[in-house]
Amino acid sequence: MANLKIPVGVLGATGMVGQQYITLLNDHPWFEVRYLAASPRSAGKKYTEAVAGRWHLIKTYAPHVGELMVYDASDINSAVAAFKKGECSFVFSAVEMNSKDETKALEEAYAAAGIPVISNDSAHRWTPDVPMLIAEVNHEHTDIIPIQKKARGWDRGFIAVKPNCSIQSYMKPVHALAQAGYPAQRIIVSTMQAVSGAGYPGVPSLDMIDNLVPYIGGEEEKTEKEPLKIFGAIDNGIIKNVEKPLISAHCNRVPVTDGHSACVSLEFAGKKPASMEEIKAIWAAYKGLPQEADLPFAPKQPIIYREENNRPQPRKDRDADKAMAVSIGRLRPCNVFDIRFFALSHNTVRGAAGGGILNAELLKHKGYIT
Repeated sequence: MANLKIPVGVLGATGMVGQQYITLLNDHPWFEVRYLAASPRSAGKKYTEAVAGRWHLIKTYAPHVGELMVYDASDINSAVAAFKKGECSFVFSAVEMNSKDETKALEEAYAAAGIPVISNDSAHRWTPDVPMLIAEVNHEHTDIIPIQKKARGWDRGFIAVKPNCSIQSYMKPVHALAQAGYPAQRIIVSTMQAVSGAGYPGVPSLDMIDNLVPYIGGEEEKTEKEPLKIFGAIDNGIIKNVEKPLISAHCNRVPVTDGHSACVSLEFAGKKPASMEEIKAIWAAYKGLPQEADLPFAPKQPIIYREENNRPQPRKDRDADKAMAVSIGRLRPCNVFDIRFFALSHNTVRGAAGGGILNAELLKHKGYIT
């Protein structure tokens, strides 16, 4: 019987995010991993050999993946050959290169060769005609892909990216309120970010045990600026940023394995919700995705509100709804702004590989991936 699943590739397949992609795609109803690429050090080895002694996850990869040959991610011709053989329809990009310019050039080379790129990297987040997607929040930004392809003369290939993991926990609740007529004007957010967000080996253990690090390079700038593009709109061939909400961020590394948390204080731009109960009702009703979209990785309840005064907690709540939901608690009035709340999302699933898979599902639903 012919394989009816779409064959996908993973660039950076031996790294921590690449491993997450591979395990999350085990038994996926639409996609199957058939092509792997990584650094020259891993090229030419079977995957099981390339990750021997370097496997970081509890869950393992599917048996057929272990037998796949790993190619050099910079060798575009191998990916094109795999595409022609029906072994690579598009790629998830989790590459780690020496510079953002190198990553940009590599992803553009794949797209120019006719292979769509769904990227976790930040290299193209500020390219004006590349959508930076949180599927529930700005799925309409996929409409820029035909413009992107035409401007570059690309036939089948394109680039779409996901945003920084640190903003995932509060973008959906803020978007839900804006959709209901209560947009935010100013936000102050303090994030408590898990050590897995630094990759492997990440932060040295002696820096994290019995400690907290109040600085993560580049995180505050990303947290303050990326939402402005995500909340923006397509205008004259580019995605035009909004000017508000103004965001002030404090980003901290904490001794938690997985799960980024955020303390959020929010000021509304105009009228305010009548009550805390109205806000909870808005969050409970929020779906975000188009009504007809039935995407396997989409959480059934995108925002889960916890009434307990000590929830959500990373260890107890990060895996909610396939680890793709946002968990919220402690909604209450703010003495400085209007409201404040606590939010949590799984950084390596929702904030990384799972978010990329959901974006790919959205792009398939919209006909950009076949």
